[in-house]
Amino acid sequence: MAQIEISIAGKTASFDSGVTALEVVKDICSSKERKKTLAVQDGEVMLDLSTPLTADVSLELVVKDSDAGLALLRHSAAHIMAQAVVELFGDEVKVAIGPATADGFYYDFDKQEPFTPDDFEAIEKKVQQIVGGNIPFERKTMERDEAIAYFKERNQEYKVELLEELPDGEEISFYTQGSFIDLCRGPHIPHTGLMRAFKIMRLAGAYWRGDEKRPMLQRLYGTAFFNPKELKKYLNMLEEAKKRDHRKLGRELELFTIDDRIGSGFALWLPKGALIRRLIEDFWREEHYKNDYELLYTPHIAKRDLWATSGHLDFYADDMFSPMDVDGVEYQLKPMNCPFHIAIYQAKKRSYREFPIRWCELGNVYRYERTGALQGLMRVRGFTQDDAHIFVLPRQLDDEIYNILDLNLQILETFGFTEFEVYLSTRPEKSVGSDENWDKATEALKSALDKKGLSYEVDPGEGVFYGPKIDIKIKDVIGRSWQCSTIQVDFNLPERFKISYTAEDGKEHQPIMIHRALMGSLERFFGVLIEHYAGAFPLWLAPVQAMILNITDSQLDYTDSVYKALRKAGVRVKKDVRNEKLNFKIREAQMEKIPYMVIIGDKEVENQTVTVRLRSGKNLDPMSVTEFTELINRESDKSMGKQEIVKL
Repeated sequence: MAQIEISIAGKTASFDSGVTALEVVKDICSSKERKKTLAVQDGEVMLDLSTPLTADVSLELVVKDSDAGLALLRHSAAHIMAQAVVELFGDEVKVAIGPATADGFYYDFDKQEPFTPDDFEAIEKKVQQIVGGNIPFERKTMERDEAIAYFKERNQEYKVELLEELPDGEEISFYTQGSFIDLCRGPHIPHTGLMRAFKIMRLAGAYWRGDEKRPMLQRLYGTAFFNPKELKKYLNMLEEAKKRDHRKLGRELELFTIDDRIGSGFALWLPKGALIRRLIEDFWREEHYKNDYELLYTPHIAKRDLWATSGHLDFYADDMFSPMDVDGVEYQLKPMNCPFHIAIYQAKKRSYREFPIRWCELGNVYRYERTGALQGLMRVRGFTQDDAHIFVLPRQLDDEIYNILDLNLQILETFGFTEFEVYLSTRPEKSVGSDENWDKATEALKSALDKKGLSYEVDPGEGVFYGPKIDIKIKDVIGRSWQCSTIQVDFNLPERFKISYTAEDGKEHQPIMIHRALMGSLERFFGVLIEHYAGAFPLWLAPVQAMILNITDSQLDYTDSVYKALRKAGVRVKKDVRNEKLNFKIREAQMEKIPYMVIIGDKEVENQTVTVRLRSGKNLDPMSVTEFTELINRESDKSMGKQEIVKL
């Protein structure tokens, strides 16, 4: 029998052709490695351990304590849950699709009666029975027509529809566990017993294939882990997330509101929230000025023809609001700022001596989001993008992307974010531009990431239609990831708008354009900040840094003089002079998450001092108003880039 060379876990050995991945793992790997291994990776392709190997290959292990291993478990968990539902409800239920998601999985079912909480309990009990059976996942294949006939006989119309879209004569893969069979590319964990923790999370409606004209299915969301401790940790995180919900805190702390009379997806910034926004914007502008950017302002609408030239009508029309008629001409609410910045570029001739040209704008943009997708500040229809467009000469591209990354991380770290997930997104199927330009841009992004020493994942096909991009997700204090920054290289818009510069040779050449947003949208970023800090903002961002509390009316005059002195010194201060007990006023200030409480009684009036209490409950020694002002200024600077973990 022919021999093949297989490398795995840093070791290489010869095997008979047709040996399974499991046999190779057992022969080459240590006992510890074998116990953790779920599958193997051949380049970008993951393979079941039962897969026969017929050619020389270098493999990597897919193990339990990895993101890939957890995703594999959750994909398998979706099948296990579907088996439980079918065994419980029989012919009454039809199965659709069930992929893994970022934090679990879901499966869509067509069932006449809605699932109930009692059903959840019954499904979870059945899942435990299936898990206890250690049932192997087995891969089978059928010809397309045979598979269609098989599922038609069982009235599984959704599987039939999926199969009918596949080419004639194609061999189709399926996976079985016990009596349950499902259409699936795989791979899966070796057997059901590896799933040690499972929970149904919620029920939602979902149109078949996302089409509102198709049947509404019941989508069961669940999650799964390799051990119960991880599930308990995850559920505790969800409870903590509920307490930190920016919609709840935004209402309680009077930061923002959304009013149906204004329209869904449009935020109203209340005074405290607006003050924080101003602090964010001021910091943003100062940092951009230091990094040689110039500020722009552009209109909210433009002629619709502009978006035809830019290509957005071809690639982005579904996400744009309907046009409006103005004097017989169609105008469009802008979904992005880039064509406006190009128009500014074209306002005069450009020389190579001007480059790089760095322009930034806190630009309001408007995008159509379906009502069901709207979520507080995280998903809105009108938002402010911290946008910038940089025009560079080809030789400047690598250095400029590195500089953008440098500024990007500095700004995020100032707001207290230190953990990131970085993705390099490559050319999508629907795109414009030459292979040469795409390759050049992708390599420039990769080079900057490598030079910066950032670990990243390649996200194949997830670039925008005009170029590849870097996406940065920030991790909050309880471990959740949020999409934030993006850096995109664009050869397309300069070409479509025919922009140029005069080079050293006296001829006109086309610059390269870079799109970048560091915080994404101010609305979304603010929502993340609220949840990250649980509303207890660091001192430099706190809308009210200090609340002055008098004990009795006899201290009103001194309270007013302290208030005026602190305001004059630039401290963001309020006073509570209501005829209420001191403990009541302290408790209310703590509920508002105000960093400092300045308490004034007869002794403070006599000594011309103040007593300071922290929101943590700690009391400081009495001090003068000047000393307190210095404390605020000193601690405010120190609070930039730090996070105070607030437990709720």
